[in-house]
Amino acid sequence: MQAEAGSVADSFPAEQPARRVFRDELLLVLGVSLGASGVSALISFVGSVTKPGGLKDQAANLNASAAPGRPWLDLAWQLFGITSALVPVLLVAHLLLREGAGLRTIGFDRTRPWPDLGRGAAIAAVIGSTGIAFYLASRGLGFNLTVVPESLPDVWWKYPVLILSAVQNAVLEEVIVVGYLLRRLGQLGWTPGTALMASSVLRGSYHLYQGIGGFIGNMVMGVVFVYLYRRWGRVGPLVVAHSLLDIGAFVGYALLAGKVGWLPTA
Repeated sequence: MQAEAGSVADSFPAEQPARRVFRDELLLVLGVSLGASGVSALISFVGSVTKPGGLKDQAANLNASAAPGRPWLDLAWQLFGITSALVPVLLVAHLLLREGAGLRTIGFDRTRPWPDLGRGAAIAAVIGSTGIAFYLASRGLGFNLTVVPESLPDVWWKYPVLILSAVQNAVLEEVIVVGYLLRRLGQLGWTPGTALMASSVLRGSYHLYQGIGGFIGNMVMGVVFVYLYRRWGRVGPLVVAHSLLDIGAFVGYALLAGKVGWLPTA
């Protein structure tokens, strides 16, 4: 039995070519995270455009109740969804550690908290107002669905869950779509321009469920984020900026929906 097991083990190569390993790792990470989300968003978009009526008469619902009428069970589902969505980030951390690097190599650590916070807040301030204007214009022109950032019940955990959801989105997207993706594509020999395009198209793809406006707007945001990442060498400011943008969208919608005329509701 021991000899047989040894012969089977010996049939596998001791080492794989680095480029092939990096390529396979990248495809698997994307396959269990935002790459799969991009395919899902594309299918959702095709379904939306084939429905009668314009896109702006349809809604994309985020942060919806998972167990209506059962608040504690609903809370459990919300927290489960947030934590399970971060598993690909833990996978990336493991792969980078095995490579001998770790998340510090992409600037996701606590070594520079105040510069990260300051830069992130500045990015959010610039992109936030522009993003709202672009969304309203896209929806008005019929290029976007009505985005409903939250539809949770009025319970005590509503706003903490919305904030946690925003941070989860930011960590997942910036670690994978910027830090990890650019590192692996560079190791695979992609040019900086091609890698930038791949990152921004991927970011746009998993927002396609919102419509063409969501796709284009997030592609542009992706270009800006890649540029800033390469300038600073850190994902940290991008995570801060993305968190603030999503917190503003989720919490702002919860506070203002139905109270201001310029904010579309489903």
